[in-house]
Amino acid sequence: MRPNKKEIQTKLMRGLLDFVILQFLKDQPMHGYQVISSLRKNFGVYFGPSTIYPLLSLLEKKGYIKSHWDIKNDRPRKVYSLTSQGMEMLNLTRVSLNHIYRKLENGLDKPPLNTACAQ
Repeated sequence: MRPNKKEIQTKLMRGLLDFVILQFLKDQPMHGYQVISSLRKNFGVYFGPSTIYPLLSLLEKKGYIKSHWDIKNDRPRKVYSLTSQGMEMLNLTRVSLNHIYRKLENGLDKPPLNTACAQ
């Protein structure tokens, strides 16, 4: 069976969704639908409201993002923006991902030849 590119992208995105959302919010404040649209536009994957809104709520509880209601338009929308704690988390995640990528690119340490436990 051939690997499915879309399936792989969706799986990776699921694991990195909080990181990607923080990155979006680093660039500009967004409401939930903008996050959903940006995910689809930039990565070709769809995560619906039942995935995105609970995650936004969790990120807010953790202090990584904050929200306010924008009532200037026809329809009130909750707009999310990155906090300094969220920026710190974004940077730590980026460093960790870079470390993992470098380890994979350069080859993992090979296990010792003799793996028998000493008794």
